Amino acid sequence: MDTSKVSKSQGFIKYGVLIMSVFFISVGIYRNEVKIVLQKAINICLECIGIG
Repeated sequence: MDTSKVSKSQGFIKYGVLIMSVFFISVGIYRNEVKIVLQKAINICLECIGIG
């Protein structure tokens, strides 16, 4: 197999995943899910420490 074809397909996959990640992060920010995620993270941390 030609190495240029392999690297081209790997680059396509790599940048495709990057674009999808940015898209889904943007959708989450648009839907104001940042606050929900941070609240859940705080609750998990407090439960592990034993305060909550």
